[in-house]
Order: sequence, then C-alpha cells, then structure tokens
Amino acid sequence: MLPTRLCIMRKLPSVLARMLTSGTSASPGLPDMSEGQSPIHVNNVRSKLRDIVGASTNWRDHVQAMQERKALHTLLAKRQEDLPPRRMKDSYLEVILPLGSQPEIREKYLNVYNSVRFGRILEDLDSLGVLICYTHTKQEMQQRSPLSIVTALVDKINLCQKIIRPDCDIKFTGNVSWVGKTSMEVRMHMLQQHDGDYSPVLDATFVMVARDPENKRPAFVNPLIPESPEEEEIFKQGELNKLKRIEFSTASLLKMAPTAEERNIVHDIFLNTLDTRTVSFRSRKLPPSSVWMEDAKLKGLEICHPEERNIFNRIFGGFLMRKAFELGWATACSYGGSRPFIVSVDDIMFQKPVEVGSLLMLSGQVCYTEKNYIQIRVHSEVYNANTKEHHTTNIFHFTFISENEVPQVVPKTYGESMLYLDGKRHFTAVMKDI
Repeated sequence: MLPTRLCIMRKLPSVLARMLTSGTSASPGLPDMSEGQSPIHVNNVRSKLRDIVGASTNWRDHVQAMQERKALHTLLAKRQEDLPPRRMKDSYLEVILPLGSQPEIREKYLNVYNSVRFGRILEDLDSLGVLICYTHTKQEMQQRSPLSIVTALVDKINLCQKIIRPDCDIKFTGNVSWVGKTSMEVRMHMLQQHDGDYSPVLDATFVMVARDPENKRPAFVNPLIPESPEEEEIFKQGELNKLKRIEFSTASLLKMAPTAEERNIVHDIFLNTLDTRTVSFRSRKLPPSSVWMEDAKLKGLEICHPEERNIFNRIFGGFLMRKAFELGWATACSYGGSRPFIVSVDDIMFQKPVEVGSLLMLSGQVCYTEKNYIQIRVHSEVYNANTKEHHTTNIFHFTFISENEVPQVVPKTYGESMLYLDGKRHFTAVMKDI
C-alpha cells in the first residue's frame, strides 16, 4: 500500500505534494478546548439531535412531532440581549469514528479503492456542525430546543491528506467560532490516528442559521465572547469570512459583467477556437488536447425517500452533499481518465430545502481545468411533477486533482464562458488557501 501511495504522490504537482507531506493543519495556533470532554461516538450524533428537537424516529409520526414543536414558540428570545453569552469552549465537541477499533462499522465508509468515502465524511461533518450549534444555544431549563438549526452554507473544506485510511480511527473536533444575530460559523477539524498520534486531515468552515420551531422565520442565538487573543483572532476571521462572502456574491457573474482581464480571457478563447479556413464567427474548431464544455458533463437523478430525511423531516443536507460529491467525482473521473482526488470543497449554498418525495436532478459540469486540476460545478434542482416546475436547491463547487495532466475544457457559448470564469474564480480562491 505504501509504495503505491508514494508513487502516486510523485506524479502530483509540487504544491499539493508539499501540502500532503507537511503534516500540519491549515489552522495553526488553535486554542485547546478539550478539557473534561468525553468524545461522542459518531453513531450517536443523529440520535442526540433527535432528542434535542423531539424528532420522531418513525416517518408515520412526523406530522404529529412537528405539530408538537409549534408550542415551543413561547421559548424563543425576543432579543439577542436576553440570551446569556457563550464561550467558544462551551460548544466544543469531539466525535470519534472508530474505523480501526470497531471494524464492523467500516464497510459503510469503504470505497472500491480501499480508502474512506469522502461523501460519508461530508454527512458526518454536517451532522456535527448542527450539534455544535445546539450545544452553543442550549438552555439548561429547556428539555427541548425551540430552535430549528440548519446548514446555510459550506464556506470551505480544505484537505491536507489525499487518502483517508479505512483502518485507523478518526476524530472530529469543532466549536462555534463566530456568531451574528441569527447565524453561527462553525469550524471543524478532522484528524486520523497513525502510530498512536492524530494527524490533521481536513479543516472545514460551515455557516448555520437558527429559525423558529416551524423553520419559517429567523431566531436569535446566544452571543459569543472570545476569551483570549487566539480566540479574538478566530472571531475576527469569522467576520472577515462574512465580508468575503458578501464581496464574492456582489461580484457574481450573474449580477456583474466580467472584469477587463476576464473579458480578454474569453475573447482569447474565442479567437483560439475560430476556424481560420473560413471568415465566419460561427465556424469553430476545437484546439488540440481540449474538450468542448458541452461534452464534459454528467447527470443524475435521486428519488428522495423518507430514509434520507433530517430531524425536521426534510432531506438531510449531508445526503445532498454526498450525492453531489459522488457525481462530481464521477464527472472528474470520466473527464480526466484516471482516479481524481478531492482537494477542496467551497461555497456550497443551500438555497431551498428539499422535501421528502422530491425528484432531485443533479448536473455535474467541468467548468475549469489547469494542469492536473479539475474544477467541478454541480447544480441540483427539484422537479415538481404536478406543476412541471424546476427549482434550484443547491450549487456545489469541488476542486479535484488527477494523477495525470488533463485536457483543457473550452467554452463555446457566452453562458459557458461565464461558467468557465466562475470556475476559474473558485479555483484561484482555493489555490490561495493551500
């Protein structure tokens, strides 16, 4: 196993190779918050969430359970100032995924390459993020929380290990790192045990929002008080992350024209694909070692069964991320012709909840390539068979790296050119973080 892994790493670009062998986390200098903490088994996270909100384990009882939650409206705070402030360590949790010490749970996480399925990790991160937020907002006198806490955004997930072993224990840690009026940023870390020590695998930043018991209106959450210079820095980074998201959204190509540099890139691609044998704007020719963008996509369909519901009886966000990631991986694999490895996940926006019974349509598109890197955009939408309407629910962005250099993806239309530029923006942002 080891010689194979070393052989693969020699083929990777030097930037990622340095990242994989550095053995350091992307978030150095984190304060230790683990005092007196007992780790939670990964299988108990979802059951703890059900207990917190009073969710039913039986689908036939879900309507009654949600009706009972309406009575919790009276427990909501009228102002944020009425809620007691929390410290970062108040929400700190550790979760153990014992792949090494409990081999019986291993198969659920195993892929055909004898490593861990990253889609399953996304599910666990999503559940943990919600539990961390409920820990932050917990009121001792309340048996059940009146808050409906849901994932609003996956800001970023950066990996510092290419392969996650299926036979070594994994530990997740995390806490609330920034708080607004009704939203919370959660920073999580995943480590894997090797020779008795835990080594960092990934860092993740999620944004959660709190809503009322019926999940209809925003609800206030406890303020956060940093206690040390390190925590002050973490809190400031959360504020900066919020400003960056606003800036990125404001400059979206769906709202603003491309920059002058980006317009030149699009025009250069256009000129490079013109057929010089004709004098026509419509006659296009594919350059060598290239693929038209329209030929670099895959599609999938999921029927959303009750089994995949969350504690609020809508489809679990982690399930949506897993399915989107697996389609993105398949798209990168078919495009590059070899096994791709995930480098980063960023800017997953949960725009609309997915109801149980929905037809979920997924579309994976290669939107940008550079050397061995493949930038994938997965668009998900629900289809209403009665109204014949389509509604976008999520946009996912994944950065993969292939073992070999991949063909250049080439846009043909103006819409494809905007996808290309958007993919380039996401790729550039990811490379800055590595």
